[in-house]
Amino acid sequence: MWRALFLAMGIASMILGAECLAIEKAILAPPAATGANGTSTIPSAPLATRREVAPPEWAPWSLLSAGAVVVLYSFTLPKRVAP
Repeated sequence: MWRALFLAMGIASMILGAECLAIEKAILAPPAATGANGTSTIPSAPLATRREVAPPEWAPWSLLSAGAVVVLYSFTLPKRVAP
């Protein structure tokens, strides 16, 4: 179980680091309210409620390298031995 947990955390960290390499900034909008038939009742969120996230320059390489170390660590954990 621990092996799979560390492997998943490492891969997720590496994916997040690769995404930070690919983008300059991300604009997050709140979820739109939906009507009874599943259509959006608000056409678009106003600019004041949107949130802008810009990853710092050190984040992509730090996430990639830390994720790679965690993945390598997960491979060194012993497999569960059957009783």
